[in-house]
Amino acid sequence: MTQGEALEILKLGHNAFITGAAGSGKTHLLNEYIKYLKDRGVEVGITASTGIAATHIGGTTIHAWSGLGVRDKLSPYDLEDLESKSYLWKRLSRAEVLIIDEISMLHDYRLDMIEAILRSFKRNGETFGGIQVILCGDFCQLPPVTKFADKKGGGFAYCSGAWQNLGLKICYLEEQHRQQDKLYLSILNAIRDNELTPELGEHLQARLGKKIKAVTPTKLYTHNVDVDAENDRELEKLPGEILRYSMASRGGEKMVENLKNGCLAPEMLKLKCGARVMFVKNNQEEGYANGTLGEVISCDRERIVVKTAKGKIITVPLASWRIEEDSKVKAEIAQYPLRLAWAITVHKSQGLSLDAAEIDLSQAFESGMGYVALSRVRTLEGLSLKGLSPQAFRVNEEVLKVNHDFRAQSGRHVAEISALSNVDKEAKQKRFLAKIGAGVGGKKKVKKLSTMDKTKLLLEEGKTLPEMAKERELTPDTILDHLEKIKADDPNIKLQYLSQNMPVARAKKIRQALVKGGMSNGQYLLGPAKNTLGAGFSYAEIRLVRLLM
Repeated sequence: MTQGEALEILKLGHNAFITGAAGSGKTHLLNEYIKYLKDRGVEVGITASTGIAATHIGGTTIHAWSGLGVRDKLSPYDLEDLESKSYLWKRLSRAEVLIIDEISMLHDYRLDMIEAILRSFKRNGETFGGIQVILCGDFCQLPPVTKFADKKGGGFAYCSGAWQNLGLKICYLEEQHRQQDKLYLSILNAIRDNELTPELGEHLQARLGKKIKAVTPTKLYTHNVDVDAENDRELEKLPGEILRYSMASRGGEKMVENLKNGCLAPEMLKLKCGARVMFVKNNQEEGYANGTLGEVISCDRERIVVKTAKGKIITVPLASWRIEEDSKVKAEIAQYPLRLAWAITVHKSQGLSLDAAEIDLSQAFESGMGYVALSRVRTLEGLSLKGLSPQAFRVNEEVLKVNHDFRAQSGRHVAEISALSNVDKEAKQKRFLAKIGAGVGGKKKVKKLSTMDKTKLLLEEGKTLPEMAKERELTPDTILDHLEKIKADDPNIKLQYLSQNMPVARAKKIRQALVKGGMSNGQYLLGPAKNTLGAGFSYAEIRLVRLLM
């Protein structure tokens, strides 16, 4: 099936599974359909099973979008708790289309849980609440990450009841857009189909120990311990002193541990000028996303500046990860959202396209791992192999069979759509657009509030600063910008409740530092106060206290 044929199926409103080999244009197709929906004002959930994958389609993780989080079970109490969150009500009740990318890495039972959440919020009893669902991925690539003690077993998403009930149209993309090297493409396809011949294998053996001189290759390892060792070695090579940034935390020990386990930022971040880094959190306002690569061009104990691969200069703000219940912070960790990135794991490389890579598969332990790693590279000349193992090109036999079935179904589905007349297709598209509220002719005509008005409405509802940031999908600093302007327009507006979650002693210390730092143009100065307080205090909380003085 071509991308154009698959896009036509999506526009007709069918639930669909988009699949195909690495580099076949699955992400490009998703982005095309997302643009089509957004141009018509359709509410669409843009998600993926991992943070890095989500950045390729401008979305977030399905766990965050759905409210599922780190849960591995969903009780009636959990559903009731989720339904008490106003931001989830607005997001899920309005959604008309849900996209989940890298579906191969999502457990079957979690897809069932997400389906139950949507059905609960939509209140109509239909699968996923009756919205269009687009799943995307390649089961020949990495499977769900399953812990040794995982009692659920961690089966593939296609084993779930939700998958079976969707009536999916299978869109198996056959074109290739990443690898134009025909020999290398034939090697990758042979690995994927478990048909690697000795002759093709010899070409891979020839890449063992090859040096790549044109560009600095990204190094891929199968285990975090090797990635950490490689990054530490490269960091030591740079001149100057290593600066260390410790993660701060507060709250219940178990909750804090859960936050740390789910966060890619290290507890101890080690940096020097010249260090190659990767951002590990989305921040559209600041211009970076989870997976953005860059180089540290300046750092001291108070400030880190990174130049991204695209040339953008970013002064990196301290980020926080929180668990909140009933508008109260139960646990929180804070760290700069960076990690060293001379080397990354194969798991974190999924979805990337690399000009050159040095890959160590000597300790490959998962089916699909070798295929994912090699298919990141555009040409055979851009590949250097550091090691291989018998496990490297192992293919899951069940997946091979299922993949064959998907190919056959895709052929039948494209034939069904091709048999429709253009008049029938146009009529079906119009009916679908009307169903999802897009109208026949184009964009919805909705009176839009200004960004400031939207924040003011949340303020009037008594939302806290974190709640406003989360619901608006903006940074706390941006919300504080809004609040400062709102207060300037109405000095008598009541804002004191915003500090309810801040310890009294901490707020007092910040006020004292602000007073000590002096004023300019009627405003307490932030810089001197921050210098007095040190690294343990963020600019956001200093601004909040200043706002209330």
